[in-house]
Amino acid sequence: MSQSFVQIYVHIVFHTKDNLKLIKEDIENELSLIWAEFLRTINQSRYKLENLRPYSLLCTLPKTMAPADLAEEVKKSSSKWIKTKGVHYSNFYWQDGYGGFSVSNSGVDAVRRYILNQRKHHEKVSFMEEYKNLLEAYGIPHEDRYL
Repeated sequence: MSQSFVQIYVHIVFHTKDNLKLIKEDIENELSLIWAEFLRTINQSRYKLENLRPYSLLCTLPKTMAPADLAEEVKKSSSKWIKTKGVHYSNFYWQDGYGGFSVSNSGVDAVRRYILNQRKHHEKVSFMEEYKNLLEAYGIPHEDRYL
């Protein structure tokens, strides 16, 4: 083949350092735009973004990038931007780790709906409970002290 064709959906989940609720609603939409622009840049014309909210994004994985590199670059670029949004965010940091979950074509709609309703969902189930549920659903061993 003379060209590579790849469509791998990935659900990337991460949180603020020490799991603090630092991201306010007033910057959520702007943050989503920052992430979208970053993903457009790295995916170029093959860009496809399904949805994003603070702590969670669903996108196609660039054919030349590992999930760890994608998570690191998304966090790094958005962290720099968030720190410009005022004194409240001057000491903002993402946690070092992340969760990366593959999503089949048939599962994209369910993940999209979850992300769209994430804020409402987390009124009943905490981020940490939901994250543990994802790890267990994907059979990923973990210890709570490292989350």
